[in-house]
Amino acid sequence: MSADLGNDLQRAAAAVHSGALIAYATEGVFGLGCDPLNSLALEKLLSLKQRDASKGLIVIASTRAQLEPFITPISDTIEAKLRASWPGPVTWILPCRTDAVPPLLIGGFSTIAARVSAHPVTAALCDACGHALVSTSANISGQPACTSADQVARFFADDLAYILDPPVGELNGPTPIFDGVTGQQLR
Repeated sequence: MSADLGNDLQRAAAAVHSGALIAYATEGVFGLGCDPLNSLALEKLLSLKQRDASKGLIVIASTRAQLEPFITPISDTIEAKLRASWPGPVTWILPCRTDAVPPLLIGGFSTIAARVSAHPVTAALCDACGHALVSTSANISGQPACTSADQVARFFADDLAYILDPPVGELNGPTPIFDGVTGQQLR
């Protein structure tokens, strides 16, 4: 299989629904993604990235509502932090509904990394899918993340069903990650 490259949100969404892996631009780098509730797709993604399964993955959405299946009720303090930074290029570590998600999604944690994206194509992709997506940088773990569709195709085309090809956002690199409870920046 060699990934098609283009701007067809419906083809990308269909690939996600079939259990395949895709790539797409985010706020600062290209991301690899799949259905966050599909354990087989998560296994393929972790294997492709050579990523330690105990680290967990980020879930990206177009709206806060798309994250509800993953997040337990949170305090007003945390909610205020989310409202102040979403949609936007900020990922938060939040308490997770661990009984409702595949263990590979959250690694060894009871929390989940989540973001409501301000990237218009990424948000439209989540809407086309009808749910949040996994979003992990398009790279082999420990290597620099891809910043163009051509780079993604060079490294991963044989393992992806589709590469959505808009430009990345204005952020220089992956999004910062903050702990929702402490506010501490983790990346």
